Amino acid sequence: MRSIKVPFSYLFLGIALLFSQCSSAENKQLQAEDTAADATTLSNSRSLATFAGGCFWCIEAPFEEIDGVISVISGYAGGKEKNPTYSDVSSGKTSHRESVQITFNPDVISYSELVDIFFQQFDPTDEGGSFYDRGFQYSSAIFYHDKTQKEVAEQAIKALDQAKIFEKPIVTPVIKYTNFYEAEEYHQDYYKKEPGEYYAYRRGSGRDAFIAKHWPVNLSDQYKKPSDAELKKRLTKLQYDVTMHEATERAWNNQYNDNKEKGIYVCIVSGAPLFSSSDKYESYSGWPSFTKPIDARLIDKPTDVSYGMMRVEVRSKLGDSHLGHVFNDGPNPTNLRYCMNSAAMKFIPLAEMDKEGYGSYKWLVQ
Repeated sequence: MRSIKVPFSYLFLGIALLFSQCSSAENKQLQAEDTAADATTLSNSRSLATFAGGCFWCIEAPFEEIDGVISVISGYAGGKEKNPTYSDVSSGKTSHRESVQITFNPDVISYSELVDIFFQQFDPTDEGGSFYDRGFQYSSAIFYHDKTQKEVAEQAIKALDQAKIFEKPIVTPVIKYTNFYEAEEYHQDYYKKEPGEYYAYRRGSGRDAFIAKHWPVNLSDQYKKPSDAELKKRLTKLQYDVTMHEATERAWNNQYNDNKEKGIYVCIVSGAPLFSSSDKYESYSGWPSFTKPIDARLIDKPTDVSYGMMRVEVRSKLGDSHLGHVFNDGPNPTNLRYCMNSAAMKFIPLAEMDKEGYGSYKWLVQ
């Protein structure tokens, strides 16, 4: 059993529930007072993640606009030369790699979630470069900033290798961070400035084909939100109130809090995969709790200022539905507690995942 922090947030939540009968006018006033609030402003916590995965344009873009990510900068990392230029690095004249540096709020998104996304963007078994960009300068690396990041990165590599996600072993090194130099301005947000060239480059290099071969893609086409009329027919009143109107089910008296079976939890509205049983733990909150989602890109985390508190709401992006909240009192290594409503999810047992169309996620629970 993991050691668990007893969160003060339970006390606040109890107070909030006592005042759940406050008028809608009062709620609207509270929300209006902080309409500009963003999840990244809930605390002053800031952390860095530095990754190299070939062309930095293609590593920068996937992390943009993820809640909890504050900035993503393209640049050069790990070499001895000071103030390198793109011409120097791309020609192989330096000991730097094209890299990206991510500033994120660890109270909103964990380093582990960022690493999971990173490994879905390139071929980590190629030590000679990245797709048709060849040379050390385009080889991959994780530059860790502390001991925890090192352990998270190494564990992620071990899990991917054991699951045989790739045909060959991962060769991406985990290296202690030393330096990072920001690239020239025209390289920043290149996917926005030159979208035609950017997407043609992704397709032409073979990167998109490699990703599609190894990872689920185009999930927004597969998992869609039904009409409101259909939802009212298909969902119970509790499920509808929780997902569509941000209601909260009773602690301890819900379907999945005590569930210890292997499998995944999917969005009750869209069917999109949300959480693995491997990341579920006993938080003693009375609601099912997880250390991280399957993919942070399938989650939205807006600021919730209801009941006079400021919290991070967790929503299913593809279902546009309320799931619960995330708190920073969880166990290592993420230190996050995704506190979810059972009514917002459907559990798919491991034995049924193939039949239900979730076979590609079995490695996460076995």
